[in-house]
Amino acid sequence: MTITSCRIDKWLWAVRIFRTRSLAKEACTKGNVRLNATVAKASSQVKSGDKIAVKLKARSLDLVVLDVLEKRVGASSVVDYCLDVSPPKSTQTALPASRNTAIRDRGAGRPTKRDRRNIDKLRGR
Repeated sequence: MTITSCRIDKWLWAVRIFRTRSLAKEACTKGNVRLNATVAKASSQVKSGDKIAVKLKARSLDLVVLDVLEKRVGASSVVDYCLDVSPPKSTQTALPASRNTAIRDRGAGRPTKRDRRNIDKLRGR
């Protein structure tokens, strides 16, 4: 007997996107998981061929469901159940590095005119 669909929180836990099923459920309730371009509830049903977008802390994942499963599988077996179609990591990591360049030390006081010009130059204004 083959499973045709299962809950999205259970599937995300089974393919090792989240460490626990409760973390997967929490991400769904916060709106960080989208199923076929709509915000998914934890009880939403996943079928093969569905597209899932997951926002994690430092990155976002775009996945395509290849097969449905309810039991957790080993890390080497995950590629049989989902396909990662996310953009390369190099474009995702470039943004936070450029954002942190204008951070000043706490307690340094108000920026001087020269400091403000440098900050504006870094931000591209």
